[in-house]
Amino acid sequence: MKYRHLFFDLDHTLWDFDTNARESLFELYHHFELESKAISPFSFFLETYLNHNAILWSRYEKGYITNEELKWRRMWRTLLDFKIADEKLAKEMSAYFLEILPTKKKVFDYTFEILEYLTQKKYSIHLLTNGFEKIQWSKLNNADLSKYFEHVITSEISNSVKPKKEIFDYALHKTGGKIEESIMIGDNLDADILGAKNAGMDSIFVNHINAECNAEPTYIIRHLKELESIF
Repeated sequence: MKYRHLFFDLDHTLWDFDTNARESLFELYHHFELESKAISPFSFFLETYLNHNAILWSRYEKGYITNEELKWRRMWRTLLDFKIADEKLAKEMSAYFLEILPTKKKVFDYTFEILEYLTQKKYSIHLLTNGFEKIQWSKLNNADLSKYFEHVITSEISNSVKPKKEIFDYALHKTGGKIEESIMIGDNLDADILGAKNAGMDSIFVNHINAECNAEPTYIIRHLKELESIF
């Protein structure tokens, strides 16, 4: 086998973040009675939150803000767009969201099948994620995914973040993998694909949404089943 160590991203790659986040935010919306605060409709609240979440995640990955700032400021900035300057409410919403989000179980089609396939073929499967330690473990356990991964490396535990080379170096050291027998599998062109390239590692771009690809991954797939043609 050319590859022995497979490093998967979690959110948007295996775990269906968009579906799970939408469901969690819908529960949050009603729990805090946001419609009564003139935050409506839900679709506008969702769109506003997702926009701020994407912006702040990018800032977090570039090292401009801490993970704690990311957690509550995305709610804070969302509320500000609705003319509500309530830091206490933003932090309460953040805590509630992070409590219920990891309990959701939606994964992409063929997630379990491909992980079983790779396990049976004796690959060493690891998780390399920019998510938070406690939350990512909760997602894995609730979705019954944790049993497939030998090592789970988060940005929090590694004290680095994709696409920085340091987190890939940490992952290789932690797993005992060699760069030439390792490959990164993820959906994010910056964090996963360019990050792997900067570390000298091969990569697979999991393009679930048929996005334009301006990077140069080693492989591109549009469905997890296609991994069987590579491994």
